[in-house]
Amino acid sequence: MSLRGVPTAEVFQRAVDGERRALGRLLTLVERGGAAGDEIAEISHPKAGRCHVVGLTGAPGAGKSTITGRLAAAAGVATGDSHRGVGVVAIDPSSPITGGAILGDRIRMDEVIDREGTFVRSMATRGSSGGLALAVPGAIRVLDSVDYNPVIIETVGVGQVEVDIAGTADTTIVVVTPGWGDAVQANKAGLLEVADIFVVNKAERPGAADARRDLELMLDLGAHPEPGKPIWRAPIVMTTATDGIGIDDLWSEVENHREWLTETGELNARRQSRDRFEMLGRIDELLGAIGRARAQSPVGEQLLKRVESRELSPTAAAAELLADLLE
Repeated sequence: MSLRGVPTAEVFQRAVDGERRALGRLLTLVERGGAAGDEIAEISHPKAGRCHVVGLTGAPGAGKSTITGRLAAAAGVATGDSHRGVGVVAIDPSSPITGGAILGDRIRMDEVIDREGTFVRSMATRGSSGGLALAVPGAIRVLDSVDYNPVIIETVGVGQVEVDIAGTADTTIVVVTPGWGDAVQANKAGLLEVADIFVVNKAERPGAADARRDLELMLDLGAHPEPGKPIWRAPIVMTTATDGIGIDDLWSEVENHREWLTETGELNARRQSRDRFEMLGRIDELLGAIGRARAQSPVGEQLLKRVESRELSPTAAAAELLADLLE
């Protein structure tokens, strides 16, 4: 049965009642954005705020998709019937032809996709900086509001670990592999600031022990906690995800981190930060759209001509346009 033409509130209620097609429709509308996406945010927000959000990031080829699939299966077994299931949002590269997700991650999650109670959704980056789709916060909110818990976000690898995931997740897992590079390069990538848990995947390969040692050294050198601030030292978990080795240990560390966040009050702080992160992102998006529209108005065209004639710099023109908007 198609859900096109059905009121959004009814589609949402069907998703709450467990209809997967309705949930998929809601996520499609969230990803598309616009008025329908805004309406879904209004409906789902009061019912959200309960799930634990786990983010996985790392360089391409580190095995993030395989780990995500295995971790979702372990989480599903651990949580049992206490929630509807595990939600997975896999951020895929955008297809150059359609702009949609290429779905490479889902191919490596076949074991989880077939598991009853696990909902997997691929989303395209659509050029978002940092590899995170703009619609991810909305997708998390929808999955949360219909009682999927935890929700696992797997980011697309862009050659350097993305730090945007830290603004989206409660627990951030950074995946590295043997031969991943030295501690200096890791610091450049922002690993210390991002990681709540490190995973050395493909641990059966030569160099895995060296990778772990480098991480331990990096953590020792970077240990400068603020006075009075709760201290969490990121554990390092060795995995061979293709065989499922180390995945139960990884899920145990996720639960340990969730308990620490709750006991120290950091969980509420992170969620407040996440709300702020999304709100500021939406402000940037709205202001950008307004500014671009204004730039095409007669006032904007006049300023552009002054820039082209070298009478005005682009920076000064943008400042004048903003001042005009504020007035």
